[in-house]
Parts: sequence; C-alpha cells; structure tokens
Amino acid sequence: MTAELVRGQNHPLSQVRLTIRISAGVPVLVGAALGDENGTVRGPQWVAHPGAPALPGVEVSRQAAAEHRLAVDLDALPEAVHRVDIFLALPPATTGPLRFGAVPSPYTAVEDSDGTELASYTLTGLDTETAVLALELYRRQGAWKVRAMGQGYAGGLHALLDDQGLPQAGDLAAAIQEATAQSLARAIPAPSARPVPTSAPQDTSAATPSPSTTGETTSPYDPQHLSHGANPYDGPADTPAQPHTADGNRYDAETLGAAPQARSAGGPVDYTHPRRHSTPPPLPPSAAPAGDGQHARPVAGDAVGWSMDERLYNQVWGMFEDLARTTAAYRSAVDFADTRLEKEIDQALADPRDRLGSSGDAAREAAQARRTHLVDQARAVLDRDLAQLTAESEVVEPALPPAYAGWDSPVWHGYRVPTEAPLALRLGELHLPESVPLRIPMLVRLPLERGLWVDSGPAALDDSFRDSAELRHLAMEVAVALAARLLAVHPAGEFAVQVIDPAGAGARALLPLTGAGVLAAPPATGAAGVTEILERLTRRVDLVQMALRGGAAAALPADVDMAQQLLIVNDFPHGFDDRAVTRLRYLADEGPTVGVHLVMVADREDAAAYGPLLDPLWRSLMRLTPVPDDHLADPWVGHAWTYEPSLVPGGSQIVQQVLAEVAREWTKHR
Repeated sequence: MTAELVRGQNHPLSQVRLTIRISAGVPVLVGAALGDENGTVRGPQWVAHPGAPALPGVEVSRQAAAEHRLAVDLDALPEAVHRVDIFLALPPATTGPLRFGAVPSPYTAVEDSDGTELASYTLTGLDTETAVLALELYRRQGAWKVRAMGQGYAGGLHALLDDQGLPQAGDLAAAIQEATAQSLARAIPAPSARPVPTSAPQDTSAATPSPSTTGETTSPYDPQHLSHGANPYDGPADTPAQPHTADGNRYDAETLGAAPQARSAGGPVDYTHPRRHSTPPPLPPSAAPAGDGQHARPVAGDAVGWSMDERLYNQVWGMFEDLARTTAAYRSAVDFADTRLEKEIDQALADPRDRLGSSGDAAREAAQARRTHLVDQARAVLDRDLAQLTAESEVVEPALPPAYAGWDSPVWHGYRVPTEAPLALRLGELHLPESVPLRIPMLVRLPLERGLWVDSGPAALDDSFRDSAELRHLAMEVAVALAARLLAVHPAGEFAVQVIDPAGAGARALLPLTGAGVLAAPPATGAAGVTEILERLTRRVDLVQMALRGGAAAALPADVDMAQQLLIVNDFPHGFDDRAVTRLRYLADEGPTVGVHLVMVADREDAAAYGPLLDPLWRSLMRLTPVPDDHLADPWVGHAWTYEPSLVPGGSQIVQQVLAEVAREWTKHR
C-alpha cells in the first residue's frame, strides 16, 4: 500500500534498488545531492545533475523534462554517503513560468524494482521558488528511509546548494543551468494528459482543479545498471549549513493586513495541503462518497510538519486562513449583490413613468429577489465551509498539547512538566461575526519576538465592566494566566517569571504564582524595587549579548541566570522615573533576542504625560485585551478579528494544580 506523505513525514524503505518518478506540468531539471553523516555535500563530485548524470548508486536525466525517472541503488552508494537529496529546478531559459507557484504541483513517487509504489509526495504550497528540495533518502541506524521535504528556494539552485553546505555552490549552479540550457531543445514537453494531483486552493472562492488520468510517459533516458564503484569522494567534510528560519508574528495589532515574515530560504509560508479543500475535488467513481458527497472526516495533525506539534500548529493556521478566505468570499458576494440591487433599481426607475404604479413595484421586487437569491447562495457556501471547519475544530481542539490548549482542556489533568520547549503558545481565541460559535486558537511562535501589552484602559471597556478597577484586575489575571502557561510548557528551570508591581495593586491576581512559589523573586514594589529589577535584567541582556557576539558564552558570571525571563510590569508607569522608562524601552527592544520577554499591564492614557516619547514602545508590543475586542487582523485579507483572552474557567483550580507540579519539579532540579 502506498504511503501518501505530507511535508516532514518519513517512511521506511524495504528495498535498496529504487526508481524515483517525478511528474511536473512543465519541463524541470532534476538532480541528486549526496550528503555525509552530517548532511554536508562535500563538493561538486557529490552532485548528480544533467551535466554529470551518473554517480555510484545514482543516475539522473541528462535534460529537462516534464516526466523523470531516477535510478537509485542504495547498496551501491559509497560508505561515506548517508543521505541522498532529490531536487528540482526550473530552467531559466524556458519561455514558461519562472516560479513553481505558477505551475501544477510536482508529484513524486518512490517505486521498488517491480514498479510497486512505496511512497508518494505532492509538493504543494510553493510560490516564488525556482528550486525545491523534494525528497530525502537517509540512513538511520543501518536502515534507509524516505522523507518528504518540500523546502523551496526563491534564490534558485544557488541557494539550494549553498544550504546543503556545498563549497562553490554558485559555480556548480551555473554549470547545471548551462548544461540544461544546451539540452532544452530536446526537452520533453508536458503530456496533454497525465496524473497531476491537485493541491488545495488558497482562496476558498476559487474552483478546485480536476485531476486528469492517463498512461505513463517513457523515460527520457535508459537507466544503466548501477554498480559499486571506487569512491571518488575523498574531500574533507565541511560543516553543514544550518537551515534558515524566520517565523515572524502573524498578528499585527496596529496595521491591518500586514504580511507575515517569510522564511529566508523558502519564500512565503503556505499552510495549505492536499487534504484541505474548500470544495470536494472530483473523485474517481470507485472512490466517490455515497450520498451527498460530503467531505472526508477531519483528522487531527493532518498538515505538514516535522512533528505532531508542528502539524497541529500548521493545521490551526490552515483553519484560520480558510475561515478568513471563505468569509472574505461571502462578504464580497454580499457587496456585489447590494451593488447590483442598487444599479438594477436605478435602471428600472430611470423612466419617471415607471416610478409609480405596479411596474415600479414589480421591478423593485424582482431586483430584491435576485439580491436575496445571490446572498442565499453565498451564505449556503459559507455555511458549508463553516460546517467543515467546525467539524475539524471539534477534532483538533481535544488533540492540542498543553501549550496550544485552552485551560478547560482535559489535557491539563494529566499534566507533567515537559522535557522540551514547545513550538508555539496559545494567547487566546479569534472569531469573526459571521462565525461566532467557531473559535480559532490564536497561536504565536516561541520564543516571543515581541512583548505583550494587556490593555487595562477604558478603551477596552464594554457594558459588563463599569468599574475600571475590576478591568485592571482582569487584565492582570490575563498576564498571570500567560505566565503560568509559559512556566508550565517549558522544562524545569528553563523559564523564570519576575514581577514589577509598584503599588502592590496586583497582589490578588498574582496569588496563583506567589502561592505556588514559582516566581524567581518576590514582586518588586516601590521605586527602589523597580530600579533594582530593571538594572538586573539590563545587565543580563548586556552580558549575554556581549558573550554571544564574542563567542564566549561559557565565560559569563555565575550569577547570570541563563533561563528565559518573563518580566510582568503592572500599572505602568507608576513607580517609573525617566531612567527606569529608558531601561524598560531597552528591554522591550533588545531583550527578546537573548531570552528576556516583557508583558505590560497598562492603560496608555496613564502614560500620556510622556507624549510621543513612548510611542515606539507601544508599537513594539502586541496589544491584547482582557475582554473581547476586534483589534487584530489576519495577514491575508485584513479582517478585523475579535480576540478573547485565554482565561481560567471560574472556580477551576487547574492553574494551581499545574503550578504545584512545576514547583515540585523545580525542587528536584535545584
């Protein structure tokens, strides 16, 4: 049975003589890079490509083609080879599209010597990339596996080979493209009909393309028998290049529709995947669902990722994007219906003789009926998509790990202190007016790249909060819940929380932290306490930055706590003088890069006396609210999403129980 892989998933290989089949919609060049035990490609002689298609154990095509068959004999590989990376690239001289986002998603399959398909992978989510690392065959404890990679490179072959740690990557990339250009006149075009697996549309209003089915296309070359040869790879091993990732914060509290940061090596992040469809794709008769053609049953973790946590994180973001786009399609349809209604009524009543009497009434009723029909159609599509997303949410929410789960999730009742830091953290929930019952978890990557500001000001007041003191207390509870979650999801001793509460106004909200004894020090009060804790954290930031820049991390003083630090500041700017304000701004700007993070509980109006001096500070922080508020935007269509904080249910003791477990684990490690 074929294993249909998603990005990051691996599958064991039962045979050593393999054929790798690649189908693309346009001519592409294909190559294979051999890596040592560190994953490093030691030199050009470790790369099979159209200019040098045959290496011991690997043979690729000599030319660009829409269909490829690569021959691999794992037993014939030199002993120093522990990895075989299969890559694709678009020839620069082609007259067709110059990016993978403009062509059908390439399809890859690994077959055994009998032609039986062992594993397959469809490369979805590509955009501006011109080269992509498709598959990786790797040896682990004497056994070989295949992993679906899907790592794209907007910088083309040069960037791909450079990321493999290859010396002179630019020279080899130019040589490969030159060899390919010479063979383009003989390139095999895409067949008129072939199996092209469909990828999920990014826009829920877009139609899903139908897959076509045909027979095979002959290979552009005849694979020769791959024999064991002398090992030509005697160059020194280089240090493998580290993958570049820059996952920015996708929520922008100030500018609507701000795009998220892209991965430096892979173009914009795309969380769509083959099983996520806004409309069910056409299926073969044997696979068509009986009855009304409903979607397949949702599965938790059905997204790309290297681990289950990453899959769930990406799946939540896929749900978030799907809800944004299907709502945008509905709103657009309603706007179109309203505009059409006004235009039709104006045209029908342009003649004064038709403004009165039955003809005018009939024209208005007909136009209104057409408007209602259009809106009903759009609402039916939205309801269908909401039903699918709701069903997916009902499966995904119970499967979320503690870092992603709400405080009412059963996962907390079996809580144990983790041994690894999480990928992301839940800050609350998001929803839109058209889909109030459906809540999407608001997840942000860790470590936090921006500080957080819990707004306790009157701008966040609604009818249920008449007392500003009550709102300030609730804002502090939000900060405490975030601190408790951060402590709970990090290994013992790797995260510390410190508090500045100048007037002691947050003592009641801080009881879960102070009662469990999980604060690094008692809350700092008064001007002297504010100065002391800011000086200590500023010194830590300065020393760690200097140590990292000088490569002397081991030389840090013994009193420098290398655990990540969270500083909660309550009632800012009370207790702060100008010097303390300057230090706080410094921590907000420089702290996140060395593990010092900030959560401020403040009313911006209280700091109005500082004028524009603090504007950069407020802009650098992500604004959260203790009550529902529609101030956050998605990066796709710019909807205003209603944010709700992740608070502990009333009467629940789950936070106290979790923090007691954290405190017990701390005692063991001290």
